Amino acid sequence: MQIHIPTITAIATPPGRGGVGVIRLSGPQAFSIAQTLTGKSLPEPRMAGFRQFYDATGEVMDEGLLLCFPNPHSFTGEDVVELQGHGGPVIQNAILGRLFELGAKAAQAGEFSMRAFENGKLDLVQAEAIADLIDATSQAAARSAVRSLQGAFSTKINTVLEQLIHLRLHVEAAIDFPEEEIDFLADGKILALLDEVKRSVQAVQQSARQGQLLREGLQVVIAGKPNAGKSSLLNALSGNERAIVTDIAGTTRDVLHEKISLNGLPITLTDTAGLRETGDVVEKEGIRRAIQEIEQADLLLLVYDLTQGDDPLQLAQGYFKDHLEPQRLILIGNKCDLLDQTAQLNEYQGFRHLSLSAKQDIGVQTLIEAITAHAGFQPEEDTFIARTRHLDAMKRTQHYLDEAREQLVVFNAGELVAESLRLAQNALGEITGDFSADDLLGKIFGSFCIGK
Repeated sequence: MQIHIPTITAIATPPGRGGVGVIRLSGPQAFSIAQTLTGKSLPEPRMAGFRQFYDATGEVMDEGLLLCFPNPHSFTGEDVVELQGHGGPVIQNAILGRLFELGAKAAQAGEFSMRAFENGKLDLVQAEAIADLIDATSQAAARSAVRSLQGAFSTKINTVLEQLIHLRLHVEAAIDFPEEEIDFLADGKILALLDEVKRSVQAVQQSARQGQLLREGLQVVIAGKPNAGKSSLLNALSGNERAIVTDIAGTTRDVLHEKISLNGLPITLTDTAGLRETGDVVEKEGIRRAIQEIEQADLLLLVYDLTQGDDPLQLAQGYFKDHLEPQRLILIGNKCDLLDQTAQLNEYQGFRHLSLSAKQDIGVQTLIEAITAHAGFQPEEDTFIARTRHLDAMKRTQHYLDEAREQLVVFNAGELVAESLRLAQNALGEITGDFSADDLLGKIFGSFCIGK
């Protein structure tokens, strides 16, 4: 029995007004629907043809270009049509409504990319790279997403998978021929191959961590007493007057988020309400939200006023309590210019400490370097975009490889080695989609744009 595959359609350009609006069709009826819409034969494959688009009564709704991409040489691997008309939302929705009348179904978020994946045009990493390229917040992230889209990440994963399959073959052979005089499990070759696979996974992990930072960035929270210079520091780091700066305590009542790029690293910078006891209801709510941001931060910047003689560690202990972690906190002594001090990064009772002047832009570059160093951010030319799920899959792969090594070295248990290697291959295969549950695929593609 042949399964009916619906033809899907969606507007592929962003909402709003524009010179050109693109509508996509994909599926077995795409060409016949397009021919009915235009009342004419279709242009040659991949050649643009000027056409008018008609409603059910024969009235012209719009006119523009039409392109056809026959299967399997299309993005989805199906017959695909692109209608390039004018970019007004009214006319685009009218054309979309006509396509529904002719039998097309509304595409779900990411359904075009999902079909490309199902038809072998893309693997899962490449499909995700499409969404990452659209969402890229820096040129470095965009370049890395393009590399993933072109298959750089997939190639590395597939190379390791080939090594792992080769290793499994050796282990299975050792199990299948126990009567041989040579103990293949103990001759050292399998252990050498296993260690080689572990090194390969570690190398890909390192590049993936950089790619994850490019995609997800770092959550940096600025906290401290009122009038310590938190908002001035946010303005200095972001390069514009994003936050209001006054001499009045309690100016910042809410959290303020600013997305910036520091040395190529995407940062979500958060300015918070000054931490103090207050009877103001609005300011209290701002402080509650500040504490919430502190709990979720990857890095905390405690800003204090050098001219007030405060002990920064005492302030940190009062503010952060359970979140007082040296690896997650930098103490920032602000207004060093008022004391004729030079900007310097040093250690204070086991914590990183930096004197600077946010207002005079003294020491800000040193802070930027400290933030990127904290993240371990060192993007290379071949860095590819990566997601948390990729790192999780590689972590599980390493776990199963460690298990296999223990079973081999300590117990010489061939069947258990083989099982651990099978689980390692499955975990690594989740990255490209070789082994992926339907609910995972639905979650991934459901985060895409409609029309992509």
